[in-house]
Amino acid sequence: QVHLVESGGGSVHAGGSLRLSCETYGFSLNDYHIGWFRAYPGTERQGVSCISRYDGGTIYYHDSVKGRFIISRDSARNTVYLQMNNLQPDDTAVYSCAADLRPMYSDCSPHEHVYTKWGQGTQVTVSS
Repeated sequence: QVHLVESGGGSVHAGGSLRLSCETYGFSLNDYHIGWFRAYPGTERQGVSCISRYDGGTIYYHDSVKGRFIISRDSARNTVYLQMNNLQPDDTAVYSCAADLRPMYSDCSPHEHVYTKWGQGTQVTVSS
């Protein structure tokens, strides 16, 4: 059965770091684009980062996280990671990973509507 499970969320002070994990099941991780999204209360999801299928040659970061977040993939563990450094209170949100199981393009997308399978989300809270 295809599903994704996030872990690694928690509470940190500003300037701290967390590493989120997205374990995938039921499909070959390298064959599909994977994205990380975050949701603020009462708002739509925001694309934080994504990594393209196959060689992972395309990586996207939202401007607000460039230089602070790093996405990576461990195919042997069927897991995608989001290393988050220098966290700020504005990073407080529920973070979810998602898989684009019907990729139409070679590059991953930061838009949530193309992703067809989602994890349950993990809370990240950053205090000042």
